[in-house]
Amino acid sequence: QVDLVESGGGSVQAGGSLRLSCTASTIDVVRYCMGWFRQAPGKEREFVAAISSTGSSNYADSAKDRFTISRDNSKTVYLQMNNLKSEDTAMYYCAARLSSFCSTSRTTYPYWGQGTQVTVSS
Repeated sequence: QVDLVESGGGSVQAGGSLRLSCTASTIDVVRYCMGWFRQAPGKEREFVAAISSTGSSNYADSAKDRFTISRDNSKTVYLQMNNLKSEDTAMYYCAARLSSFCSTSRTTYPYWGQGTQVTVSS
């Protein structure tokens, strides 16, 4: 069983920053592709960023130059979000897949956390 727990969400004004954390209690995140997805009300869950087992990262166009994904040990992955916009408001989910390739498709990730809410007010 893979347990992922997100934290760090909250309410900020536009232009502000938040750092989300994803803690994995039962896996070593450096062996997995770890992704962040988000889902706004009434919309599909969409890819935000991912970091592979080799440490390479990829981002959605909406996240490039504002968000940074990283990991600092075998259990925690982060998403640093700067210059937040109202359109970044969503529930943010951490996901994992045991592969060296980081897909941007949510259907390829079998393990998910419960999510953390991010609300950006303009």
